[in-house]
Amino acid sequence: MLIGEVARRCGVSARMLRHYDRLGLVTPTGRTSGGYREYSADDVRRLFHVESLRTLGLSLEEVAEALGQPRFSPDALVTEVIRRTRERIASEQELLRRLERVELAAPADWTDVVRVVTQARALESESGARRQQAVLSPTGETSPAIAELVRAVLSEDDPNVAGALRWAIARAGGEGLPGLAQGLVDNDVAIRRRAVAAIVAIDHPDVTALLRRALDDPDDEVSDRSAVVLAHTGTVDAIPRLVAMVVDGRRDIEAAEALGRLAEQTSADIVATLQERYDTTPDPAVRLRITQALAEFPVPRADPMLSRLLEDADPTVAATAGVILDGRPTST
Repeated sequence: MLIGEVARRCGVSARMLRHYDRLGLVTPTGRTSGGYREYSADDVRRLFHVESLRTLGLSLEEVAEALGQPRFSPDALVTEVIRRTRERIASEQELLRRLERVELAAPADWTDVVRVVTQARALESESGARRQQAVLSPTGETSPAIAELVRAVLSEDDPNVAGALRWAIARAGGEGLPGLAQGLVDNDVAIRRRAVAAIVAIDHPDVTALLRRALDDPDDEVSDRSAVVLAHTGTVDAIPRLVAMVVDGRRDIEAAEALGRLAEQTSADIVATLQERYDTTPDPAVRLRITQALAEFPVPRADPMLSRLLEDADPTVAATAGVILDGRPTST
């Protein structure tokens, strides 16, 4: 199965499947002639193992360690998860008791002050585990602390903590967008990258406008990530950036999938744009990437160009165009 079919059947996003592949957790055993991931039945079974372990509260690192042990014991794992869960519950109960005592002796809004200050201190801890716990441990409503969460995510280097922060900010809807918008125009490219990573995780109407502005960012990572997400919304402004990604070989498979999605959603003549780039490049590697990208386009949108590519001077390009055409259903 190709990545899109696996994502639909298993309920795991294509983006997460690519992340699992990069980490070596679930690596597809095959590749199509166009270079796209192809998952076997054993790959899908391993994916279900990974997702099952994650539901128990394990980090991706712990999942990899568990699956990598030939004598891995499920009973021992469950026992360990139970122990950690009990410790977390006991810690939260102790915190609750302290807050209740403060509430009895303080003004009505003092508990809010205590919570925000406590969370802020924890987010500044040198321990990545403590910072992550500060985000994931429920200590009250997220909204009053959203500014602290945004500040933290824009400076966080630890990928696990950053992921937890993005999750917490996304749960608050659009409340964190103003602060993230400031990060998106920061002079520090690392901050802009963190900002866009947090923005794309938020489901809110204002996200599209922010990502449109990010398309012009001089950093490829910022603009590329924005373009891929904008393709899901049918935003044609993303087309030039996605075409450039294919031509330059930056996340070109992901960009090709996004272009194919846009070709289904809009009437924009994306094929003509690819044809222009094809006609002006002498590099067979670039022509091959353009040819492979056309495999993502709906029938018969790209078929005339693919037919012309059968005459390409490079035999690999011509053969690839032939394979794509042979594998496409007959249009009616």
